Amino acid sequence: MPRPLGELEDAVMTRVWKWNRPVTVREVLEDLQQERSIAYTTVMTVLDNLHQKGWVRREAEGRAYRYEAVSTRAAYAAALMNDAWSQSDNPAAALVAFFGMMSEEQRQALRDAVRIAQGPQTPEPAEPPDTRRATGTDTGGTDTNTVDTGTADTAADTPPDTRPDTRPENPGSAQEPGGR
Repeated sequence: MPRPLGELEDAVMTRVWKWNRPVTVREVLEDLQQERSIAYTTVMTVLDNLHQKGWVRREAEGRAYRYEAVSTRAAYAAALMNDAWSQSDNPAAALVAFFGMMSEEQRQALRDAVRIAQGPQTPEPAEPPDTRRATGTDTGGTDTNTVDTGTADTAADTPPDTRPDTRPENPGSAQEPGGR
């Protein structure tokens, strides 16, 4: 698990993450110098340390290197939160305390993140309707094996000339004689 970045490491990584491309020591130096006085060798040492720790990869370009982030800032933040949470002797209490510190915007972001992490909520598939009535198994009485679909399509409600075949099903065969 990565340890939290120091102040200068964070300032350097912030630029690497923000620019989202391979950067040189000179580019980072010039941007940092807008906020503070800092030496080229200091930035070079910080980027070399970040490389040794696995935060950036580097590729030689002439006599210099170009540095690129290995993971995103979001992944870094998630790793820090996970590490802190896993070190708690009461993770549920730690979460409750953490949620209590959040602003309403952060709580909404958390709800959104949970919804995304859970993926689309798909309802359980409905049981297919029982189709045995249409296959001629209705004997005109109550069939305890048939699901009541709430329709008035029972043999008692159907005129005699349109009632389904009322012969009993052949228990030894899936089909009745004649291929029906």
